[in-house]
Amino acid sequence: MRPIGVNTWVWTSPLADANLPGLLRDIRALGFDAVELPLENPGDIDPDLAAAALAETGLAPYVVGAMAPGRDLVATDADCVAATQDYLKACVDLAAAIGAPAVCGPFYAQTGRVWRLAPEERAAAYAEWRANLAPVVDHAGERGVRIGIEPLNRYETSLVNTVDQALEALGPLLGPALGLALDTYHLNIEERSSADAVRRTGEHLVHVQVCGSDRGAPGGDQTDWDALLAALDEVGYDGPLVIESFTPDNAAIAVAASIWRPLAASPDALATEGLAFLRQTGAQR
Repeated sequence: MRPIGVNTWVWTSPLADANLPGLLRDIRALGFDAVELPLENPGDIDPDLAAAALAETGLAPYVVGAMAPGRDLVATDADCVAATQDYLKACVDLAAAIGAPAVCGPFYAQTGRVWRLAPEERAAAYAEWRANLAPVVDHAGERGVRIGIEPLNRYETSLVNTVDQALEALGPLLGPALGLALDTYHLNIEERSSADAVRRTGEHLVHVQVCGSDRGAPGGDQTDWDALLAALDEVGYDGPLVIESFTPDNAAIAVAASIWRPLAASPDALATEGLAFLRQTGAQR
């Protein structure tokens, strides 16, 4: 049974010790099985406190990272690369400490950073990315955590928009400690068929985030959910389906995700409507 989860970004940003326990209790009370914990900055979340809140609520944990300004693994200076690697390792360490099997996100460049790439420039950028990501992958493997790289839409990055680009770029790094994390919002924009993208990802699928084609609750939108869920069944994906949307109340996260209007009557409404749809469609099978 695939657990159904939700990202705390639906309600708040950043997630921190002061708001984590109460929010996890609320998420459990809404009926979720799992929760995505964003680590926006090292030190925001105390692993012991998070572990206690998870034990109390019974929620299965997953960790996501945020590629904020100054976090880049390509086309930048050595200090920026080192700082980004340290940040990603901190995300891995949090996951290992709280029992989360995966850390996911667009771990290549600052979200919103775009630039044109000729074919030879793209190939060079991918080689640089592999070299700079490799120490993080090794760190994750040593701690029993798998990294899921998330392709983003063309408005949020120019480096990795599709499953095919991610598979091509990561190539030899793919394995027990590295795969892909897919988000239905980005698939809807960049892939000719979201279901076929899932099939091409295959054994490399680590994690799945779901939301409507408008970034709101899944269900009642343009996504072909039956085809998508059938593809997940075909590749044997039994990981979580996590609703990821964003509060418009935090300026930084709203700008990064282009959230210019409320996507539901309230954060709770977005979460519960999405959860009800996923339960009704048999998404957990």
